[in-house]
Amino acid sequence: MRRLLLALPFALLPLAIAQAAEVHDHDHEHEHEHEHGSLGAHEHGVGRLNAALDGKTLELELESPAMNLVGFEHVASSDADKAKVAAARAQLEQPLVLFSLPKAAGCVVAKQELESPLFGDKPDADDHDEDEDHDEDAKDADGHEHHHEHSEIHAHYQFTCAKPEALKNLDLTQVFKTFPATLKIQVQLISPAGQQGVEATAKAATSLKF
Repeated sequence: MRRLLLALPFALLPLAIAQAAEVHDHDHEHEHEHEHGSLGAHEHGVGRLNAALDGKTLELELESPAMNLVGFEHVASSDADKAKVAAARAQLEQPLVLFSLPKAAGCVVAKQELESPLFGDKPDADDHDEDEDHDEDAKDADGHEHHHEHSEIHAHYQFTCAKPEALKNLDLTQVFKTFPATLKIQVQLISPAGQQGVEATAKAATSLKF
């Protein structure tokens, strides 16, 4: 799935490099290495969203550690864990609501794909290699060590919008409300307004304009 928007990361590479050079909050200085649009380091609490608006077609590609969306990264075995995975998937299957797309834009879902080992999908070979690189002992915010493979959830959506001019802001408010363990989302957007990049948070969830 990550290959569906190949043109977007390449088009935004100069922007991502420029972003990495910007001065961020001093609390986030140690995270500059992640500003190139890669979740290779698999940082809990951090997701990535690529967005592109071309004519009446809007594409959104969300990538997130499973921890942010379901609270764990192992394949669900208990009924409680299976319920959490099912609930997260059900929420991801309602993108018009999740991304607060205005009704005035007349957007309909033309295509959507969800992919994750937690959904029973087998990882690609390159995904497996990435996991191997990062399958070392990790510590959470409380300093507890975890011994498990990293799992991500990828969601790709394509919308056809009858009135794209009604799309004003990329509003991620509902995403943060639905998945509160997501602390920030690195967003890159290509639209008629140009190329934009921002680190969105729950308190600043609507800063990108179409």
